[in-house]
Amino acid sequence: MSRITVLGAGAWGTALALSLARRGGHHIVLWCHSPALAEQLNDVGENLPYLPGYTLPFDIIVTSDLPGAIFEADILLCVTPSQHLRSVISHIAPLLTPNQIILSASKGIEETTFLRMSQVITSVTDNPMAVLSGPSFAQEVAAACPTALVIAAGDSLLAQSLQRDISSPTLRVYTNDDIPGVELGGALKNVIALASGVTHGLNLGGNAAAALITRGIAEMTRLAIACGGHRQTLAGLSGIGDLVLTCTGNLSRNRSVGIELGRGRKLPDILEGLHGKVAEGIHSTTAALGLAARYGVEMPITEQMNAILHHEKNPKDAMRELMTRPGREE
Repeated sequence: MSRITVLGAGAWGTALALSLARRGGHHIVLWCHSPALAEQLNDVGENLPYLPGYTLPFDIIVTSDLPGAIFEADILLCVTPSQHLRSVISHIAPLLTPNQIILSASKGIEETTFLRMSQVITSVTDNPMAVLSGPSFAQEVAAACPTALVIAAGDSLLAQSLQRDISSPTLRVYTNDDIPGVELGGALKNVIALASGVTHGLNLGGNAAAALITRGIAEMTRLAIACGGHRQTLAGLSGIGDLVLTCTGNLSRNRSVGIELGRGRKLPDILEGLHGKVAEGIHSTTAALGLAARYGVEMPITEQMNAILHHEKNPKDAMRELMTRPGREE
């Protein structure tokens, strides 16, 4: 039995807690940043704001007490929004024991530093760590739909140990050692999903969507390789797998935001309709461009998406500019 604390009670954190509880054999704690949410989860047994329709079993301990949540935990599964990860890790770092493992399931790039989530963690603590990513809608994981993910760690024994702890009959977990590739696949696919949504909102057709997804994976791969990732990782679950799901699935929050942008709605109005839920691609777009500039990597889709999001560029003009760029070899 492992003691696993899930840090973050949004849809994804709640779904992972449910999956771990169904697997059995673990002591599960779900930490909520909001005391009000923790109280509601304990009273109602359901995450009504973020993942309605799924009952939390009684053996999941829900709390808003962060020091208490991490006390004696073997694994800290971080599922906080990417822009809040640093503050959570900084808060718990003085309380950690050296053998506590941090497993990051947050997908994003820190907006001010352009650091990946593993780099944020290692800049604060030297505890052993790994990352978890792959194509996974929270609702489907909560409903026990078959899902495949990947755990990346520099230590293969650590990756295999976490693989055993997380895997279940409905959650198949692979391992590899490419932390940069896995993390950037998970972060950058959200940017391309925004753009894919824009093509749908503009009614540009299936040809445009297929072209954008294909050139999106090329763009993601260029940056991942520049940051030390491996090309084959971007052809796997955390690359093409996650990209296809997020660009085509109706449950994709980033794609939904892109659709509304394509239909002419303004970003503040769209965000208000999310009711506190996070579309990670909005923050990752700016951070990805900063990272690309650092490594001299061309990212035309990301550039146009940033102009739409943050400079009120007309989505039709952005797509026209992508189509009329100078010709090149594939």
